[in-house]
Amino acid sequence: MATATNVEATAVNTIEWLSAPATTIVVPVYQRQYRWDIGGCERLLADIRAVAHEDDTHRHFIGSILSAQDASETDLILIDGQQRITTLMLLVAALHHAVRDADPTMAAELERVLVRADDTSRTKLRPHHAWAEYYESVILDRRGDEERESRFDDNYAFFRSQVHADEAPRIWRGLQKIEHVSITLSADANAQQIFESLNSTGEPLRDHELIHNYILMGLSHAEQLDVEERFWLPIERHTGEAIGAFWRHYLVMTTGREVAANGEHGVYSAFRHSFPRVNVERLQADAETWRHYAEIYGILLDPTLEKDAELRRQLEHINTFGKAAYPLAMTAYSEHARGLISRNELLETLEWTQALYLRRALVNLPTERLIARLCRARTAGRDALMRAFARITPSDERVSAVLKYVELPHAAYVLGRLEGVDDTSAFDVEHIVPVAPGEAWSGDGSRTWSEYSEDEQNSHRTLAPTLGNLTLLEQSLAERVFGASYPDKLTDAYARSAVAATKQLAETPAWGTAAISQRTVRLSAELLRIWARPTLPEIDDDGLTPVLDAVRRRGWPAGWDREFDYVEYRGEHWETKDVRALFNRVFRRAWTDNRPAAIAYCTKHGGPIYNEMAWKGQWDALDDENFLYMGWDSNYMMSAAQGMLEESGIAAEVFVKYSYIGNVM
Repeated sequence: MATATNVEATAVNTIEWLSAPATTIVVPVYQRQYRWDIGGCERLLADIRAVAHEDDTHRHFIGSILSAQDASETDLILIDGQQRITTLMLLVAALHHAVRDADPTMAAELERVLVRADDTSRTKLRPHHAWAEYYESVILDRRGDEERESRFDDNYAFFRSQVHADEAPRIWRGLQKIEHVSITLSADANAQQIFESLNSTGEPLRDHELIHNYILMGLSHAEQLDVEERFWLPIERHTGEAIGAFWRHYLVMTTGREVAANGEHGVYSAFRHSFPRVNVERLQADAETWRHYAEIYGILLDPTLEKDAELRRQLEHINTFGKAAYPLAMTAYSEHARGLISRNELLETLEWTQALYLRRALVNLPTERLIARLCRARTAGRDALMRAFARITPSDERVSAVLKYVELPHAAYVLGRLEGVDDTSAFDVEHIVPVAPGEAWSGDGSRTWSEYSEDEQNSHRTLAPTLGNLTLLEQSLAERVFGASYPDKLTDAYARSAVAATKQLAETPAWGTAAISQRTVRLSAELLRIWARPTLPEIDDDGLTPVLDAVRRRGWPAGWDREFDYVEYRGEHWETKDVRALFNRVFRRAWTDNRPAAIAYCTKHGGPIYNEMAWKGQWDALDDENFLYMGWDSNYMMSAAQGMLEESGIAAEVFVKYSYIGNVM
């Protein structure tokens, strides 16, 4: 049998591999900076805790680590795996510092992972010089009192806050169950080619494929076949190519939080957070629910599957705006199907959703990050949902004003509902004044377009795409009078149309800006009636974003210190410009106003308030005996502020106003 001469691959226990006296690892200069954030650390720690619970046969596999011998044959050059190994070292360091006084035996075992056997003042993992000082000062606990921001400090502080001496044996047991494939290259191997082969070939797993694997991995073969046949295959049949979108929308619906569709497996991460453990008993109930919502999702994708004609029509209307509203539509449809709400309430929710999207499109307001807050509101009942819709749906006055001059969005859909045409597929959106009139075009049969003044021409062009100048016209008639003057259209097309609103144009013998304005006023009243806003007092939210929908960004992105214009906290106006200040103020306020909630949150999450400054870093004293750690990354700080407000029960009363720089970050 032929053997490989340039590559040696061996499955190894990661901690034993790191603890070996001969193991010293160098990060080459060309490697990217250390980039794991607290979210990645949280997932790693959860995996280690989970495997620690299992019997001795269970292991946690972290993939492959690619290295090469350096010229001196004493160090390993780390080619692929820097992020994972560095994060493990930070966790081991936090564990070591937590137990070094209480358990010298364990501390000695941990130290063998961290420092060289021949020189305990040097770390086994040596980053290149650009950030070696930061890393080594954390691992060797040599940090000064100065404030600084680095991923090493952030992630160490997270592990230090989560790992306490009483849990140390469990974490250490989990760490000792980690395995990886160690791939070592000889001097003759092409390291770059092998690195690219490991990381760039093949099609990466998509989120729904990772979810599928995660669900089935812990089951026996017979259980896998059963779950696949009864649940997963029906989910695939109902959702088709949109299965990835289904899982994202399902998680938005159930969590009430936006779930990123981009990024590194954001949907899969959210799924694992919602379902941290999957076993046979729980899986039966959960999978029944997933299949139920997948069937609803299939109806949303193809409303012709709905037997109720009016519901079918409204679901088709919802699709005008894409799939963004599916999380809210799914939960409302499900509640109706299960007899929890009436048919009228379901229709009302679908109508409110259409009004929200159309009105915001008309006044040029963004429609992102809206549905999650509506899903949250729905859990509190119809009145809460109505208030949530009212807050973010533009008023009649505002919509009426813009209808006079803005291009009508979703024109076929709007005109179809206004003019009573259910199926607009055989109709064209007719511009009564053409968008680009020819020189001979006339609105009254006497003056041609070339005789209009420049101001008159500009006025007509401006109003051409607006509501008052549009109607539906049968395609055969539209082709007959394409580019014709208004009097010719009137006799040859409009008078022959089966659409009453189009036929009604025959009552207006000449067409111009005055006629467009009059028709706009008449149609606007009908539009406001059909796409009605919930009848509640007007709320001007100034483009505010609920704090639970505020975007959580990784690290400290450029411009983060000018992210907000202000924060609205239960009616108070806070001149708070960045996530760091928001985090500090929320926890300080909670410590003053609702200390039991602050203590409950910190107990559940292992911080960020502690009764001592247990490690070096950035601290803010709340009183003589309690301290708020401030050395987190912005992603953690936003999550913690949101969690604290939820724990206090006031998250729905806190909003952020993004600054310009915050909106584009």
